[in-house]
Parts: sequence; C-alpha cells; structure tokens
Amino acid sequence: MNDKPLSSFRAAQGPGDWAEVPIHAYKQEAGVPFKDITRRVLFSSPALAAELRYFEMAPGGFSTLERHDHVHAVLILRGHGQCLVGNEVRAVAPNDLVYIPSMTWHQFRATAGEPLGFLCMVNAERDKPQLPTPEELEALKRNSSVARFLEE
Repeated sequence: MNDKPLSSFRAAQGPGDWAEVPIHAYKQEAGVPFKDITRRVLFSSPALAAELRYFEMAPGGFSTLERHDHVHAVLILRGHGQCLVGNEVRAVAPNDLVYIPSMTWHQFRATAGEPLGFLCMVNAERDKPQLPTPEELEALKRNSSVARFLEE
C-alpha cells in the first residue's frame, strides 16, 4: 500500500505517467529475476479490497516468472510483447485483456524496440509469489513454445 493516501483524481501526464503517483521498484526481494520494469500503485484503499497498479517494462524487459494464490486481471495499455499464462504463450498488444488464475505460472515480456505498459488489478492483500524450482522449470520447458519464450 502507499505511504500516503492518493487523491481522488490523478491527471495523466503522458503514457504511463500520472500526477501524484510515484514510480516504485518492481520487486524488493534480492535474487528475484526480472529486467527493466517499474511499478506504480494507481489506487489502493481498504474500501476497494483491491489494488490497481501500472507496470511498465523497457524494450526487452520482463517480469518475474512466478505463481501465487491471488488472481490477476491485466489490461495492456501500450506497446507489444508476449505473456506466458500456464502452458500458453500469447502475443499481447494495446487493449488486450489477460486473466491469470490462482497458482498459474505467468510472465510478461516486452518486445525489443518499444516499452510494454499494462494495468494490473489484484487483491489488496496478496500472498508472496513463488518462483519455480529447477524441476518445475524443466517441466514448463517440455512445452516447446514455453521453452522458446523462456529462452528469449
């Protein structure tokens, strides 16, 4: 959650940028693999019981390959890339919607040459993400499209 309450209105200042919404590090934990990604919490309050967050990856950036109990609802706002949800890899573009079920491996990757920005709605109180064990990673890679995605 944010340190200070956010106002009811935040003017857009450009793509992926809003007044009074600070940019945060994507993850705090050491040793968690990701590249060139930031996070902004757009709305968070006990009345919502959810958070609306904006993530942006630099060209070629990616989120952590992880799973957890909470679900995600994602709306791609800008750029192009790919996402892994379970054993399926899909291209993503502006206005695409992605639903990530509970305990499903997932990761987003920005296309080289342009940033990828997306909104993500999640429970305000979330469980800690799980990273794949070497055995789980090997099982994911048995699917050739997942293996190609993870090796890019």
